[in-house]
Amino acid sequence: MQKIKSLMSRQGLKSPPESVPEIKSPVENFRIPSKEELRELRENPTDPQAEQEIINSIEEIYFNNDSFDVVEYELEKLPSVLGLQDLEEYRDKLKQQQAVVSKKVADLILEKQAAYVKELERVTSLQTNLQLAAVICTNARRQLNIAKEGFTQASLGLLANQRKRQLLVGLLKSLRTIKTLQRTDVRLSEMLEEEDYPGAIQLCLECQKAASTFKHYSCISELNSKLQDTLEQIEEQLDVALSKTCKHFEVGHYTKVQLAYRLLGKTQTAMDQLHMHFTQAIHNTVFQVVLGYVELCAGNSDTKFQKLQYKDLCMHITPDSYIPCLSDLCKALWEVMLSYYRTMSWHEAHDSEESAPAPDGHCELTTDDPNFNRSYVKKKLEHGLSRIWQDVQLKAKIYLLGTDLSNFKYDDFIFVLDIISRLMQVGEEFCGSKSEVLQESIRKQSMNYFKSYHRIRLEELRMFLENETWELCPVKSNFSILQLHEFKFMRQSRSPSMSPSKQYTMTSSAPAAGSLFDQYQNGGNPFEQQNDSKDDETEDVLAANGCESDELEKSVYQDEDSDSDVPEELKRDYVDEQTGDVPLKSVSKETLKSRKKSDCYLNKGNTLILTNTTLNVIRLVGKYMQMMNILKPIAFDVIHCMSQLFDYYLYAVYTFFGREDMEAPPETSGPLTATEERKEKIPSPHLSHLVVLNAAETLYGLAERVVATESLVFLADQFDCLQPHLDAMMPSAKKPFLQQFYSQTVSTASELRKPIYWIVAAKAIDYEQMLHLMASVKWDIKEIMSQHNVYIDTLLKQFEHFHKKLSEVSKRVRIPFQVSNVLWEHCIRLANRSIVEGYANVKKCSNEGRALMQLDFQQFLMKLEKLTDIRPIPDKEFVETYIKAYYLTENDMERWIKEHREYSAKQLTNLVNVCLGSHINKKARQKLIAAIEEPDRLKR
Repeated sequence: MQKIKSLMSRQGLKSPPESVPEIKSPVENFRIPSKEELRELRENPTDPQAEQEIINSIEEIYFNNDSFDVVEYELEKLPSVLGLQDLEEYRDKLKQQQAVVSKKVADLILEKQAAYVKELERVTSLQTNLQLAAVICTNARRQLNIAKEGFTQASLGLLANQRKRQLLVGLLKSLRTIKTLQRTDVRLSEMLEEEDYPGAIQLCLECQKAASTFKHYSCISELNSKLQDTLEQIEEQLDVALSKTCKHFEVGHYTKVQLAYRLLGKTQTAMDQLHMHFTQAIHNTVFQVVLGYVELCAGNSDTKFQKLQYKDLCMHITPDSYIPCLSDLCKALWEVMLSYYRTMSWHEAHDSEESAPAPDGHCELTTDDPNFNRSYVKKKLEHGLSRIWQDVQLKAKIYLLGTDLSNFKYDDFIFVLDIISRLMQVGEEFCGSKSEVLQESIRKQSMNYFKSYHRIRLEELRMFLENETWELCPVKSNFSILQLHEFKFMRQSRSPSMSPSKQYTMTSSAPAAGSLFDQYQNGGNPFEQQNDSKDDETEDVLAANGCESDELEKSVYQDEDSDSDVPEELKRDYVDEQTGDVPLKSVSKETLKSRKKSDCYLNKGNTLILTNTTLNVIRLVGKYMQMMNILKPIAFDVIHCMSQLFDYYLYAVYTFFGREDMEAPPETSGPLTATEERKEKIPSPHLSHLVVLNAAETLYGLAERVVATESLVFLADQFDCLQPHLDAMMPSAKKPFLQQFYSQTVSTASELRKPIYWIVAAKAIDYEQMLHLMASVKWDIKEIMSQHNVYIDTLLKQFEHFHKKLSEVSKRVRIPFQVSNVLWEHCIRLANRSIVEGYANVKKCSNEGRALMQLDFQQFLMKLEKLTDIRPIPDKEFVETYIKAYYLTENDMERWIKEHREYSAKQLTNLVNVCLGSHINKKARQKLIAAIEEPDRLKR
């Protein structure tokens, strides 16, 4: 290597920088031929073989070892005795060898010049890097030597001080932690005041964990005990906070409490405690509400009430404070149930969350299943629903039965039923309970109240009937029972199948969507409703001084050719005429027009006929239905009492106007004795002395009779309208009673028209006078007469007088078509029967006399048809058939008698005697008489 460098230096190549120390070699003194020498060697050609021989003569050591000292080696070879010439020869030899080698090297260099230069550059670069590394290492060694010599002792001192510092810092941190632990109770108190229970528990648990870390300090043992006491105090306050959610649930507050219990690992314990608190909250709430009212009513500060049991306390509630106390009681119980409902909603919303991991020493679960806690909580809450509602029912039952409600006003009692009904609706939505306990309690109170109430109402009805003058109560033509306050509940929902709780839901609030708990989730209370019966709405059912009726009467005359002005009531009257009790043939349009003209005074538009007593009964029915609507268990008893109201009204109308023995005013009688009172619970009513039924001028009280009878029919119509509602409320087992009541009682109301108006018809026409006049007529005349008899004129005059009186009565009271028809039918029927009776009194009659009978009867019919629109004339065939029987032969007479049993035995016997007379023998006469008397013998 050194030879190469020497050669390079001799050739004038660039050497490494002078600043880099050069590593000396043992061949450092080996001289490389200069350029001039090389040039000289190249210019002096030599024999290559000779050169090779010179190279071969060089000793092997020069080729094998570069590290030996050439000079020393050559000097050692010199002989001990040196000669100058030998030395010069030997030097020349060495020079020659050097020259040959140098030349050979130069030739090789020239031959590999390019590769040489490239490799030389790499070598130079490597040398430079090596030199730089050598410098860095040298400097590092120098610095290390300086550090070793100057800083070893100082460094060890610093390390010792640093270690001591770290120990002191750790001690300071521990002392600060201990100091913080000592002051934790202050922060815990602040967090508890702020109701940050999770934070307080978390801080307390962290303090306990930190205290266990420093348990080797003597002061920590006391701190551990203090922290444990603090944790127990937190649990106590947490239990108090949990109890607050029972009366007022607040999401943020309950979330903190539940998170705190999860941190403690006591979720199940919290749920058990929660149910205990709800039970206690129900008891405390109702006790405090009732106690407040009892002390308020007592008016003193006596503390004896606080020592009473809840059941005994309820018995001290006064009737005046009963309803406000019940309302507040239900409001308070609602708040408790709403809190429980919201608690369940909270757990359902957080059911998907993972339970917080419980710290060691507080976990009460022995399973690792994360769903165990949630399953336990869910079941506990679901089972708690019925338990909570049962407690609520029992408290409400005790309060409900603690006071006798039989003397309450009706509206107040209905309000009590309404509140309890709402409470039962809450229970049904709360846990699906049918509230059997409350239903039984309210049934007992309702039956107790209703028996007393119904007895009083019947007594009032008797008083009303005995003071009723049967004057028309002027109501509007569009009057409906739904306009009355008592039927307000039916206005809200016309469906009879809708439950009372849902009807209440519709009336108490606008939207019916969702349950009460959803509706009042964010505030309000379903028991804050006011008594609906005391609202400011006024009834508008009475007509103003009859003006409405007058206007309707005028409208009858405005358009005779159109039926559009005929009120629905009148249209129904036309239909009733064809399908009612008196069958009529089809009525033509012209007949209807003439009926409007002649009988418009009988209608007075669409005025309804009812009395104050009728209205009172209808109101009672509405009240009874309210009670039944709210409390279905007593529906049968209520409907039974409703039927008694109708029965009593029907009985009163019949006894007042349908019996001959009631025509005279009853003698004033004293009060009933105790024995009589027991025998007859509700005495029979007596007609008022102000009602006169024996005056011919008033057609024997026709106006009063019309008002009484038609008000009964109107009442029956209202019962018919209510039948679907009553049927929906009636228990299935009791429905046959309702059907029987309608089929045997209500439907017979219109049948009372016949006996009541028959009395008027019997007295309005003097049929006896006609019989006397007929008796004076000679019927065995020999020539055919062209003039009818006087008795027909007398009879027609009485009919005209009856028509006039009927017109006068109609100015006081609207006489419906049905009533007018019944009156005319009775009068005509009685007249025709009297005519037949008059003919049956005839002793002798010729054929001409029979023709006169026909003439008289035809005259009567012709004049009568101008007075009335009844078609056909009642009993017309009855008279005509009897007259025609005068022309029968002996053989036809027997058959005719058997076919016409509608005639009396006297009338039939007269036919046999007068018609056949001396034309038949005694035996034939006896045979006909026997045929006449046969039905009587069969009856015996």
